[in-house]
Formats: sequence, structure tokens, C-alpha cells
Amino acid sequence: MNYVEVETTKEFLDILPSRKKFEHFAFQNIDFSSITNEIKDIGFSNCLFLGCKFNSTDLVRLISDNDIFPNLELPYNQYPAKLYTKASLYTSYKTGNPSSYKQTYDFKVYDHFIRTGKESASISEELARRIHDHAITDALYDFLSGYDERRVVAIMGGHDLSRKSDDFLKVSLLSKLLCEKGYLMVSGGGPGAMEATHLGSWFAGRPESDLKEALKILCKAPEYQNELWLDTALSVIEKYPHQSGFESLGIPTWLYGHEPSTPFATKIAKYFANSIREDGLLTIAKGGLIFTPGSAGTLQEIFQDATQNHYLVFGYSSPMIFYGKHFWMNEVPVFQFLSDLLKRNKYKNLLISIHDEVNELVEVIDRFSGIIIPEA
Repeated sequence: MNYVEVETTKEFLDILPSRKKFEHFAFQNIDFSSITNEIKDIGFSNCLFLGCKFNSTDLVRLISDNDIFPNLELPYNQYPAKLYTKASLYTSYKTGNPSSYKQTYDFKVYDHFIRTGKESASISEELARRIHDHAITDALYDFLSGYDERRVVAIMGGHDLSRKSDDFLKVSLLSKLLCEKGYLMVSGGGPGAMEATHLGSWFAGRPESDLKEALKILCKAPEYQNELWLDTALSVIEKYPHQSGFESLGIPTWLYGHEPSTPFATKIAKYFANSIREDGLLTIAKGGLIFTPGSAGTLQEIFQDATQNHYLVFGYSSPMIFYGKHFWMNEVPVFQFLSDLLKRNKYKNLLISIHDEVNELVEVIDRFSGIIIPEA
């Protein structure tokens, strides 16, 4: 049975006058205790109440015909109805005062995560984390419903890519161009190549000179270990506010919470479980994945994506595009390895290519997005 989702008290009050009974609705984070008079004569049957508040009388009335999931007393909301943003993760951060990061929602959740254990011995804690991640996935797909799946493109790569490097600028320009062409740019939502992805999207619609000026600010803290890494990013955001019409999606995890999530991502799907986060990131990028130089994490993503494409898990194969010929053919010769396996029919259906120039990468993505994929 499909449920109608209602995610705010205002949304509930807007539809209330047209109903005397709600059946098969899912309510998230609604404070019913503040509207007791409005609902006293309303019927509810086969509904889900996720993290909602009630007074005791209403709770007794509702509990028999509905499923009620309470919000546990934890530093995080187990039922987020929307994706995170820089504002929700970094509330209480004061630009110019890096130590204020410890007052943010993001830090408090990470601190709780570490103190209770990455694999918690508490059954209630583990349940709360799984419920949270389920809610994030639900919010993620709500957001993605506004996009053609073949125009969702991910850039993968190392977290240690310096803001001073030529590749950081190139990845930013690549993402900027693709975002301006109507693609939703996605990454793992952290520093390095991931940050470059969202920096480029943030500057979509602005002149390239603005992005290069912003880089001068960012390069005061070239690597994420620098205490000013987040501070400089937020300073850039203050100077260059977001251009409406351009979004990007970061998908980070508190498992790697020592790597701060980039605030340049306009939507942030942050998970506790890295396995769900990794698989989900590869799954949604049906418009193609661009692999920039990286280490173990990037290699893992390459072979996970190759498996999905080999088995045509989603009915068709998406481009696997390698950026950096020297790196992927000499330093880490994965491209040659995959090419050889394709020739020997050990892998099938892989659409692999390798390039050094931004325009070549864009051409591959554009060519694929124009393909009409037959119905299964």
C-alpha cells in the first residue's frame, strides 16, 4: 500500500479542511500536541506516525489503528523529512572562529557516533541509525524525482586532492559546465575531488573568473586537515551566494566524519552506514560516472560500478569515464585492466573511455544522455 507523505505541520493543516478521516498517510515530525483541538474529531486509520509529538489523550486514541514510531532522545532526528543543507549541518558555525564547529549539528552527531561506537552495542542506537538512513534515502528519491535519471552524473576521486592543484580547477570547471548544461552533479560530498565537484556547481551561471577568485580564498587552506578548510569555504559562500536554478547533491557519511562535508553541495544526503551510502551513490548516477585520480575508495567504486554495468542491474549500462590518462594507464592501470577483461569477454556491457580534456568528458556525457533507452 502506498502512503501519502505529509512532512510538516503546515502541510497537514493545509489538507485538514478537506478531510474527516486520514487513511494510509505517513506523517513525519509533526507536532500534533500543538493542534489538539484541530484533530480531536478527525479519524486516523492505517497511518504511520514517524517522530511525531502527541498529548497523552490523542496518543491513546490513535495507538490502536495506526503505527507509531517515537523519536528517541538522541542528538539527531531519526526521521528527517528533507535532505540536509549547509545551514542544517553547520548551524552555529561562526565564520572566523573555526572552533565554533564543535557547536554545530554535524559535529554533535559525529561526536555521538564515535562515543557510542561505529558499530554500537546498543540495539536502540543501531535501530535509530538505520531508521535515520531509511528516511534520508526516502528524502533522496523525493529530490531525484525532479530529474531525468540519465542527467544525474557523479564525479568520484580522492579526498586528498589539494585546492591548489590543476586537477582541482579542472574538476571544478568540468562540473560547472555540466551543471550549466542541466546535469545534476553528485559526489561523495567530502573534500578533494568531491569538493571540486560542488564548487563548480556552486559557480554555475557565474563567470569563470569568479570561480578562480574564490579559489584564491580556498587556497589559504589547501587540504581538509587545515583548521580553516571549512571556514574558507563558508567565506566564499558569503561572498558568492548561491545562484538559483543550479543544484548539486553530496552524499557523505559520518563514518568518515573526520572529513568535513562540503558546504558547496546544495543538498546533502548524509548517512551513518557507509555501505548504503556507497551503493546508493553509484546507483543513482545513471548518466555516468567520472573517475578522477584516487586511492582505495575510488578503486572500490570503479569495480562496484563495473559490476552493476556488467549485469545491467538497472536495464542498461552507463558510461564509466576515466579522467587522467597517465594516472589510470600508468600509476594505477585500471583502465588497461578493464579494457583487457572486456576484450576477453570477462566483463560485458562496460562503456569505458579515458580522457585528459574537459570537452572530451562532456562530449561523452552528452552523447549518452541523448540515447533513447528502450523500455524493459
